[in-house]
Amino acid sequence: MAKYTGPTNKLFRNYGVKDLSNRKLTSSMEQNASGQHGALRKKPSDYALQLKEKQKIRLTYLVSEKQFAKYYEKASRKTGVTGTVMLQTLESRLDNVLFRAGFAITRRQARQIVNHGHCLVNGKKVDIPSYLLKEGDVVTVKDSSKKYIQNVVESIDMALNYAWITVDAKECKITYDRVPNREEMDPEFKEQLVIEYYSK
Repeated sequence: MAKYTGPTNKLFRNYGVKDLSNRKLTSSMEQNASGQHGALRKKPSDYALQLKEKQKIRLTYLVSEKQFAKYYEKASRKTGVTGTVMLQTLESRLDNVLFRAGFAITRRQARQIVNHGHCLVNGKKVDIPSYLLKEGDVVTVKDSSKKYIQNVVESIDMALNYAWITVDAKECKITYDRVPNREEMDPEFKEQLVIEYYSK
């Protein structure tokens, strides 16, 4: 994803899935992925379904093919359900936590906020979007950047509150309390298909 600078929604449409990384895009995927002439003429193969699901999750979190494969490999070596562990790892990324907290409209914007050095983790500057947070980590925003983040927060209608993070919007502070449980993460993901894709 790092090398692609065009509209991310086009990537999602190519695979016929919804863009879950952008709060503003809610109905764009109701249309056929390839336009009016792109209706499927046959049932997709198992491989096609597995690839589609892998791409949906990978694109949602804006990670490269190589990075996504590494997340799967690490998850497969840990105890627990591989698919759940993989999603928990993706949810623990600094850019994703900023997005979940409502500090960014899109994950791409969250990446930019981190890349530009606006964030501190436990008081130390972190400018790596893929930085994995641990339980108890506290994410804050530099004093010079707080007004910008507060304006972003005010522009977002945060109807959802996530149980695994504590957000203090006024102070631009996020506490990563714990990893989320599977039922607390996106229900649209079918991570078992991803496991089948990499198991071949």
